[in-house]
Amino acid sequence: MTKSGNDKGGKELMIEANGLSKHYGPFKAIEDVTFSIPRGQVAAFLGPNGAGKSTTMKILTGFLSPTMGTAKIGPFDLYSQRIEASELIGYLPENGPLYQEMTPYTLLQFFGSVRGMEAARLKQRLDYVAEKCSLTNVWGKPIGKLSRGYRQRVGMAQALLHDPQILILDEPTSGLDPNQVHDVRELIRSLGQTKTILLSTHILQEVRAVATRVILIDEGRIVLDGGIAEMEGRGHDMEAHFRQLTHRASA
Repeated sequence: MTKSGNDKGGKELMIEANGLSKHYGPFKAIEDVTFSIPRGQVAAFLGPNGAGKSTTMKILTGFLSPTMGTAKIGPFDLYSQRIEASELIGYLPENGPLYQEMTPYTLLQFFGSVRGMEAARLKQRLDYVAEKCSLTNVWGKPIGKLSRGYRQRVGMAQALLHDPQILILDEPTSGLDPNQVHDVRELIRSLGQTKTILLSTHILQEVRAVATRVILIDEGRIVLDGGIAEMEGRGHDMEAHFRQLTHRASA
């Protein structure tokens, strides 16, 4: 496993996973997952379906507790300072649940009130995410009547609403059409100028489009941590190197 992707250049660490493992009886969803991400980096968390990406992300966002290991978000330990850590995170889960009868406006207003955002601040942030996520045309339309692309934008808006320093995005373009994929990737690139982003995906084009670093997981273990050039390998063929590293060359 290469380590050059962990060159932090003296920057503050925003995400730290140290020896994370999650076991369900004899099944090991992840085992000894260790990496760190400095402020201002867009890192792709890459791997086949079922490799352990979502499990790791749920631990890093406080939705799951690890069987072993520790995690930090900024200066906060996720075990003992979960509330403080959560304030730094915007999380977009894969197929995240949304209240179908609510509109983007009422849903996001509800989320903001639950977070305790003051009225003036909440209004400012609602205006921002409506524009940033291109939701103004459907602001008052029931979410249940929106396309998958627009629902994904609503999910992104809730992740951005409290202006978090860190974004953790789980398969943000899953199930979208090519135009919607393009829009979401453009949004991620824009956000990457000011946010620290951990992006889970199994789509190699996504890695090339938005990330500068790759953390590759297979069968619950990290098998590569490096830059895009390392993911491409000597033959500059990312797909072939992916298959080689994930033991799926003959699959």
